[in-house]
Amino acid sequence: MEQLLNVLRTVKQRATGPMLIHVITKKGKGYAPAEAASDKYHGVSKFDVVSGKQHKAKPNAPSYTRVFADSLIAQATTDDKIVAITAAMPDGTGLDLFAERFPSRCFDVGIAEQHGVTFAAALAAGGMKPFCVMYSTFLQRGYDQVVHDVALQRLPVRFAIDRAGLVGADGPTHAGSFDIAYLANLPDFVVMAAADEAELVHMVATATAIDDRPSAFRYPRGEGVGIELPIKGEVLEIGKGRIITEGSTVAILSFGTRLNEVLKACEALKARGITPTVADARFAKPLDTDLITQLAQNHEALITIEEGAVGGFSSHVMHFMSEAGLLDHGLKMRSMVFPDTFIDHDSPEQMYAMAAMNAEHIEQKVLSVLGIASISQRA
Repeated sequence: MEQLLNVLRTVKQRATGPMLIHVITKKGKGYAPAEAASDKYHGVSKFDVVSGKQHKAKPNAPSYTRVFADSLIAQATTDDKIVAITAAMPDGTGLDLFAERFPSRCFDVGIAEQHGVTFAAALAAGGMKPFCVMYSTFLQRGYDQVVHDVALQRLPVRFAIDRAGLVGADGPTHAGSFDIAYLANLPDFVVMAAADEAELVHMVATATAIDDRPSAFRYPRGEGVGIELPIKGEVLEIGKGRIITEGSTVAILSFGTRLNEVLKACEALKARGITPTVADARFAKPLDTDLITQLAQNHEALITIEEGAVGGFSSHVMHFMSEAGLLDHGLKMRSMVFPDTFIDHDSPEQMYAMAAMNAEHIEQKVLSVLGIASISQRA
């Protein structure tokens, strides 16, 4: 460190223009467990200094990543054309488990997302069923290849997008805020979001079955909601959502895992005698236009919610509604998306509070659209 400080002082004193300092580093230098684990200790929870073992709380439900990995393994057991690609994140994406089971069908391309996407495109062109498994934020690095090598060629590459939405301690650099917008704008792309871990199982099965165009499904970091998992994934009807609860006056159309917060908000709204209709869109593309039309025609207000930036699911819904004339006759339309800012790291719950997308904010949005000023004005 002293040597580095001397170099920095010298540069500060002598530099008259741009200077390049080449610093040779070693990951985890001085701490053996960190030096030995190439894919760990980028960020840590509480851990034992002697052994290096991290102390993590016992999960209440399996993580979305684990559910995805188990579901992909189940599909690959009966379909030998399924292969998986990761970009230096086998542990983080769950593909380490897939590689243990199918070592010749799992490919780690290193920190080269662009190559990973093009490699997946080539495999699809050759008749394989590639799953390109990347964090949302890292898939951005391969977007040019997604457009030109996959979408333009209409190749059936399946994109499994982990870390969708706000990710907690990893902060704004790792937030999955933009994938809905940048994928749903591409022609012939199927874009899905799992509302819970059971839905994720079905979406893995659905992506496996889509063999005529590219597809993507997104899911967050962390534990599921604790719902019972299906024994086998079902192939969903493309572009069709589902009604969760039937209500009146106001409808909430959710895309992704905010659905659980929507249902919590609806429980609180019952104290006012307000029972919203709740629907899970499942697909941002193609949209379930029949479902949207039904919600618009049978309610005074429609609220959409998604774990992504403006320009995504809600924007597609409103574009359809405006073109179909569904906004011409007094329907109140609102959307809940990420604010136009980067949200600093915190717990996921606090990050979603900063984004105003937790149950209390959804409840307030419903009251507001119905002309009730605040939650404090309870019946």
